[in-house]
Amino acid sequence: MTSKPLRITNPLRITNLLRTTNPLRVAKPRRLIGAIAAAITAAATVLIAITINATPAVAAGTGTGYLRTNGNRIVDATGATVRLTGINWFGMETDNRTFHGLWANPPATWRGQIDRMAELGFNTLRIPYSGDALRPGATATSINTWTNPDLVGLSPLEILDRVIEYAGSKGMRVILDRHRPTAAGQTALWYTPTVSEASMIADWRMLAQRYAGNTTVIGADLFNEPHAEGTDPNGTGACWGCGDPARDWRLAAERIGNAILEVNPNWLIFVEGVSCLSGGNPNAWDGVPDPWQNCDWWGGNLSQAIEQPVRLNVPNRLVYAPHDYAISVYDRQPWFNDPNFPNNLPAVWDHFWGKIAKQNVAPILLGEFGSTLANPLDVQWLTTLMNYLTENGMSFTYWSWNPNSGDTGGIALDDWYSINQQKYAILQPHLVPPTGQPTSQPTTSSPTGTPTSTPTSTPTSTPTSTPTSTPTSTPTATPTIPSGGCTATYAIVNQYPGGFQAEVTVRAGSTAISQWMVSWTFANGQTITQLWNGDLSSNGASITVRNAPYNGSLGPSASTTFGFLGTWSSTNEVPTLTCRAT
Repeated sequence: MTSKPLRITNPLRITNLLRTTNPLRVAKPRRLIGAIAAAITAAATVLIAITINATPAVAAGTGTGYLRTNGNRIVDATGATVRLTGINWFGMETDNRTFHGLWANPPATWRGQIDRMAELGFNTLRIPYSGDALRPGATATSINTWTNPDLVGLSPLEILDRVIEYAGSKGMRVILDRHRPTAAGQTALWYTPTVSEASMIADWRMLAQRYAGNTTVIGADLFNEPHAEGTDPNGTGACWGCGDPARDWRLAAERIGNAILEVNPNWLIFVEGVSCLSGGNPNAWDGVPDPWQNCDWWGGNLSQAIEQPVRLNVPNRLVYAPHDYAISVYDRQPWFNDPNFPNNLPAVWDHFWGKIAKQNVAPILLGEFGSTLANPLDVQWLTTLMNYLTENGMSFTYWSWNPNSGDTGGIALDDWYSINQQKYAILQPHLVPPTGQPTSQPTTSSPTGTPTSTPTSTPTSTPTSTPTSTPTSTPTATPTIPSGGCTATYAIVNQYPGGFQAEVTVRAGSTAISQWMVSWTFANGQTITQLWNGDLSSNGASITVRNAPYNGSLGPSASTTFGFLGTWSSTNEVPTLTCRAT
């Protein structure tokens, strides 16, 4: 394992406080009389009925097929509204060139972490990457070869393939994010002297072609956090609407987005804002007041996107994706000092990006937002922000899953599996859980579920050899699920001399259940040394596992999984399981 790098973002941004908003006003029709009034009343009755009947359907989970936009909504192939409520899992943009946390111990295998995200209700993964991870010969590092033996020797792109496939099996969607030109760090512009715009487009087109036909991957977040550099009037950073092809992010987003859509017209194009519209930071020493409208967080300022929109050649593909952060990231944003805080915040968000959705121009996905919650005011910020997003039907991807984000921390704690309950309690009411079920199981898998505590013991050493064999398939026979009952399927997902890892999937029948119990008898002297996501009791070879407090309640056909580590000697046969439910 290498040291865990900190994510350092969002240095000083100077802005001024927004205090006003412009609510929509709808003119009232005149009252008419006599026969004309009666006719209009009858027509209005019909129109009201039509309006009620035409209320957009809301998709379960993340919907079906490719996603599109319709006004301020994201919709699926049936036209039903989809709300993306996701999370960022970073690492592929760093020197590791793959997801962070692959160094963790069970149950936080790579699949176990995805299972955890899905069970918590996150339905979308935003995956940052840099161009370095895509290069021929790129090597993924800091992978725990005992926890994730199936990733050993794979390239960063091959690991990405597996994550996408497994996330899709959970009903999750994936957004790819060009986070940096290289692993060296964030830049104000989308290109550098050594990484051209043409190179960036080539990377995007390669990814768009690689995942063409894969409805799990829904689109491209073109570039992370374009921002100002230098001081006005001599700024050299990313501007919006300044007309300079080398600095105008709006024009660059059009070029890059249209190039992607040429090879994959099914993708959504996610476009972030800038920080300051001019591309330069305000001059604090010139004695000239700076307009409050000009600057926001890096990537957050879309205040001119209605007047100067991104123009794509394929309609219904554009989603604006700003960022917003809290006091723990930078405490000098002027709106944090407003005496009306946090009630002033919706007006701030309206100005910089919320009006885009409120005026039905395009959907909003808040691509990054997060906090350590170390400052009590950040609790108010996050609570207000989540209510604002939900009330306005906006999508989001929280920053981040990773606990090693230097300025925000993560949802996951340092074991990459336990959860920061304070943050999750604020987010949970606003999540739309994925509803997909795995259609096929890979040859290896990992624990799922939501433990209330970290396992009390973890193997203290890694086996000296990579597993010499892995079962090529899990048992194919699944018993018929009785009404109101449950079934349990046992799979050996990793095996090495003297030890193995297994998982048991418990699935409800045609009616919901409130608790379950799985029992079996080992025939070959196997023992369990550690179990998660269940309550274990054993008597010699007889094993009984009951649900944990958090995973006993399952809807019709829903499933949960518990896993364990065990020992074996000469034979490791799959036992016959009995599942009982109430």
